[in-house]
Amino acid sequence: MAETKRYITKEELEKHNTAGDLWISIQGKIYNVTYWANDHPGGQLPLLSLAGQDVTDAFIAYHPGTAWKYLDKFFTGLYLKDYTVSEVSEDFRKLAAEFSKSGLFEKKGHVVFVTLCLIVLMFCFSVYGVLCSDSRSVRLVCGGLMGLMWIQSGWIGHDSGHYQVMSSRGFNCLVQILSGNCLAGVGIGWWKCNHNAHHIACNSLDYDPDLQHMPFFAVSSKFFSSITSCFYDRKLNFDSVSRFLVSYQHWTFYPVMCLARINLFAQSFLILLSKRKLATNKGLEFLGLVVFWTWYPLLVSCLPSWGERIMFVVASFSVTGIQHVQFCLNHFSSSVYVGPPSGNNWFEKQTEGTLNISCSPWMDWFHGGLQFQVEHHLFPRLPRCQLRRVSPFIRELCKKHNLPYNVVSFWKANAMTLETLRTAALQARDLTNPVPKNLVWEAVNTHG
Repeated sequence: MAETKRYITKEELEKHNTAGDLWISIQGKIYNVTYWANDHPGGQLPLLSLAGQDVTDAFIAYHPGTAWKYLDKFFTGLYLKDYTVSEVSEDFRKLAAEFSKSGLFEKKGHVVFVTLCLIVLMFCFSVYGVLCSDSRSVRLVCGGLMGLMWIQSGWIGHDSGHYQVMSSRGFNCLVQILSGNCLAGVGIGWWKCNHNAHHIACNSLDYDPDLQHMPFFAVSSKFFSSITSCFYDRKLNFDSVSRFLVSYQHWTFYPVMCLARINLFAQSFLILLSKRKLATNKGLEFLGLVVFWTWYPLLVSCLPSWGERIMFVVASFSVTGIQHVQFCLNHFSSSVYVGPPSGNNWFEKQTEGTLNISCSPWMDWFHGGLQFQVEHHLFPRLPRCQLRRVSPFIRELCKKHNLPYNVVSFWKANAMTLETLRTAALQARDLTNPVPKNLVWEAVNTHG
């Protein structure tokens, strides 16, 4: 006799949503991933964010077809009662299958090779200019060139974190360490942990770390309630200092972005020194950061005066600040929410929380794939060179289901971001129950 299937309800599944009791559903089958979560290549947090839910769409988006065979060992023998698939999810899964059948996930083009060559050239020219040129202007330009190199190394790190850009996993890891840790001083382990959390919980104020920039920025007045960050595991206090900084955030946005790299440097070390388990080798990552903090200070020290040294660092930081602005444009002005992400509206949340940037194909190098943010969030494993090709299919699917497909120019995106920051800034100034103000606040806002 055939074995009778055992079912559990959605409500029963939702009870298994903690680190010590973590169940998920994929295509209606229930899997217990409690003891495997720490070994998950994407980290434990994405699983915890979607624990106790059906995660089929997220699984399809993030995993190749070869990953399905590893699920059997986690199968509980249970099935989700009344499991249904929405029309949006059904079309999303069909589209993913078509892309896979067409081989788009494997066709990576020559973007990585060209980018790596550009990185090497910019690095060599920058070092040569500092060591061999007698012109102060040339040395200053070399600082900007260093910033451009960091931007391109960031795109390589981003791509290699989502899919295998090299011929093997080992070479892929090597490129990540070289382009991120060694050349740019940004730990790939921190980036993976942060970025995976961002993709899973796109624009959730308490789950998405890419929106949690207190005390400097708040994209929503909901931050004024001092919400707790599930990524950093601490309360984002909206105190008098935060209120002062947020109240002028639309003025300080670009200056802060010029120095945002300092935060990336700090976060890279902090996560390596923490107890958080990473998908990468902490020792190798730490060695890579030591390499960066050896060659970069030495290069700067070769400049003839402290004035030039400061200008070189400011130039390199300011130019790479363009990339930090780009990271913000795609999400700051989009729809936000509070609470954990839901696996049942994966497609909807990804489209509502993202903004595309319109640009000509010859400018794709500048945006590094982020200009097709909707496509990237729906299919993060798609190589950068395929995003423009699949864009019409995504647009059509959004139109069919009456979902937003937001796309604006680079300058319009900047204006929308500043308007979002300005709106929250004015709200911060006008709260009816003000927090205690510090002396700086009182000095700036004193009239008469």
